[in-house]
Amino acid sequence: MTISTPTSLYEAFAPQEARRLAERLEIHYTPKHGSWLNVAEIELSAMQSQCLDRRIPDIASLRREAAAWEADRNNRNSRIDWRFTTADARIKLKRLYPNF
Repeated sequence: MTISTPTSLYEAFAPQEARRLAERLEIHYTPKHGSWLNVAEIELSAMQSQCLDRRIPDIASLRREAAAWEADRNNRNSRIDWRFTTADARIKLKRLYPNF
């Protein structure tokens, strides 16, 4: 089942069960276009270069730094400009498409 909002749970479960599940879940945006894994890799790369590009002395400091970086990215509404179109895929991945 794909869950995009907690209301999706109410369509599939009885109200009490849907509420119980909704309270246990943390729902994250998944893009409609492009690979969510590529998006995750891009975010991790940005985090590496913007936040983790130096020695961090301990796990508590790492958690603080990562949380501050995440809050800044979220507050700035950082987005990924997905440029790999279907046309590009047909060229780059030509060997995967059937010939008619």
